[in-house]
Amino acid sequence: MIEGVKTKPLVTHCDDRGYFREIVRDDDNLLARFGQMSASRSYPGVIKAFHWHRKQDDLWYVASGNVRVVLHDLREGSPTRGETQVLYAGDDNPLAVLIPPGVAHGYQVLGNTPALLVYATSEPYDPAAPDEERLPFDDPRIGFDWSIKNR
Repeated sequence: MIEGVKTKPLVTHCDDRGYFREIVRDDDNLLARFGQMSASRSYPGVIKAFHWHRKQDDLWYVASGNVRVVLHDLREGSPTRGETQVLYAGDDNPLAVLIPPGVAHGYQVLGNTPALLVYATSEPYDPAAPDEERLPFDDPRIGFDWSIKNR
């Protein structure tokens, strides 16, 4: 596990009308502060990777579909610098995932349905000075193999 990355298994309450699921609460102590909430829909097979932030925390929740989340620690002085962590999140594994600053992150949509990523950040987006650094999905420093393995 990468230092500072936290996951919260989500509890789902089902009945004959559907379900209710809490994603994040103030007393979870995940986000230091609330900046913005956003949603992103991606189609099957899409890879959105990699980016990272200097200041902001991201808190991800895959509201529908399934994704493979890939995290890579870029932080100087971190005990997990250079390590990669893979998580599976979505319909089959409801999680909230806290991604701290300096951890590169991305995801790949799995299966045949789109994925809906809902996320909160600790800073609002500023188009004049975006806190977002990008790396290619196939960056050799990370060296992640995005292929699906048949097992």
